[in-house]
Amino acid sequence: MTYDAQTLAFDRLGRGAAPALVDPFGRGITYLRVSVTDRCDFRCVYCMSENMAFLPKADLLSLEELDRLCSAFITRGVRKLRLTGGEPLVRRGIMTLFASLSRHLATGTLDELTLTTNGSQLPKYAAELAGHGVRRINVSLDTLDPDKFRAITRWGELDKVLAGIDAAQTAGLKVKINAVALKGVNEDEFPALLEWAHGRGMELTLIEVMPLGDVGGGRLDQYIPLSIVRARLGERFTRCALRRETTC
Repeated sequence: MTYDAQTLAFDRLGRGAAPALVDPFGRGITYLRVSVTDRCDFRCVYCMSENMAFLPKADLLSLEELDRLCSAFITRGVRKLRLTGGEPLVRRGIMTLFASLSRHLATGTLDELTLTTNGSQLPKYAAELAGHGVRRINVSLDTLDPDKFRAITRWGELDKVLAGIDAAQTAGLKVKINAVALKGVNEDEFPALLEWAHGRGMELTLIEVMPLGDVGGGRLDQYIPLSIVRARLGERFTRCALRRETTC
């Protein structure tokens, strides 16, 4: 008797349970990213135009609807859930969603609840996130130069983000830094950024500019291939392959 991937996934969950999600290659889908808002308190040059037109709030899923949606995916085999934005922590009442979703951590049906953030709201929310079962987070940070940070984010203040990282680590959260590689902007900082992150026990992921959003400028002017970044870092550091995968 032969079984297709979906039948096998169904049997793994048990007869009568909702069938697991599988992709066309038969791989189980266990990781879900959910955008809880399109709004952000920054206007990063590679992500948003300075004068954004956001969706009407009435068009967004309510927090209760987001909980139902995430829970439905969890019943279909999702084991890791990441909340994103925009900036997820500017969504009013967002901690109630984390609190509600944490029940899946308590029952063991969810392995990890996490988020990607720009860090600006972490001084306010880091301890509460930890209290809801969040164990690690990703923080987007492209430079350690205050003036350059302001230029990239338009509205951001580096001190607040660094204070947010401090608050997260004090709360016991493991932090990974995501940095977008920008040609002619921060490419000279990668060695120092790497040393800073590793010196504080944080991983660093470098990300290529992606064609997302309305930024009103030529993205090719910002693009630098990570193959070039990798080669340059290899001239200064000894690299070794990780035995595990990391996610942005």
